[in-house]
Amino acid sequence: MNAPLIDVRLRQIRLEAQGIASYELVSATDAPLPQFTAGSHIDLHLAHDMVRSYSLANAPSDTDRYLIAVQREAESRGGSTWMHSTPRVGDVLRTSPPGNDFPLAEDAPQSIFIAGGIGITPVMSMLRRLDALGRRWRLHYASRSPAETAFVDELRVMGSGTGEVDFCFGSSRIDRVDIAAIVRDAPSDCHLYCCGPARMIDAFLDACACRPAHTVHFERFAASSEAATEGGYDVILKRSGERLTVAPGKTILDTLLDHSIDVPYACTAGVCGTCRTAVLEGEPDHRDDFLSDEERRSNQSMMICCSGARSKTLVLDL
Repeated sequence: MNAPLIDVRLRQIRLEAQGIASYELVSATDAPLPQFTAGSHIDLHLAHDMVRSYSLANAPSDTDRYLIAVQREAESRGGSTWMHSTPRVGDVLRTSPPGNDFPLAEDAPQSIFIAGGIGITPVMSMLRRLDALGRRWRLHYASRSPAETAFVDELRVMGSGTGEVDFCFGSSRIDRVDIAAIVRDAPSDCHLYCCGPARMIDAFLDACACRPAHTVHFERFAASSEAATEGGYDVILKRSGERLTVAPGKTILDTLLDHSIDVPYACTAGVCGTCRTAVLEGEPDHRDDFLSDEERRSNQSMMICCSGARSKTLVLDL
């Protein structure tokens, strides 16, 4: 069951960089906003039943507001375009409470961050938290140019304190950051974080293959593989007994929504975990970037927004 939604008022819109705007959200009622931890996100409910996940960029100590940043995407599925063209200061939107799939290890003696483009948003919250704790950190931030770099002025100030900031500008952003060298030179007790384009994440994970898993943290904003839309299989909803056929060109989530079956979802790309559903029978075709390899092998759950079926039938706990 979905958690109750929160009414938030848009208090400020600010242009952070070319093509990137930040949105400050405050409670639209007398109720305080739910607290959050560094690395958290919210699922913002937009027009036409669109739900999009946005990372919180402000410090967890800012208990009276949520700050998100949105990049205008040329290939937007609607959320980016809507956020850059429609909402106005004073508008009331609805959001989920914060969730965290990208938590910060606050007790690490040192933390190293690699961010690309809009991937800086959850990292900003983490850096602010580490500053408050007096912890050491270093950021490698890749973007096309200073004009397209969000929070650049604030980061320059933060980099003169307990942290260090290395800006990497250029059209080939990922190639400008020597991820392998950064990981190789990192102290053994250091925690490493990466958030950015798929190529950056893949290079980061390759470089971190020999490091302890609990020290390696990443978050994807887009899927690394295509959604399963081959169709041609049935889904049985265990709780209701309903049997649905997933047609070619459709995902399981598409099919459920077409039949007015309400299920939680957000990113529709298999990266946020909101639509995770228990599998009772059958073999899923996993296409997500959320489950671990072990979780995929167990076939006990799946992301219905992007994953399909290898078997003719799936029985889901719905």
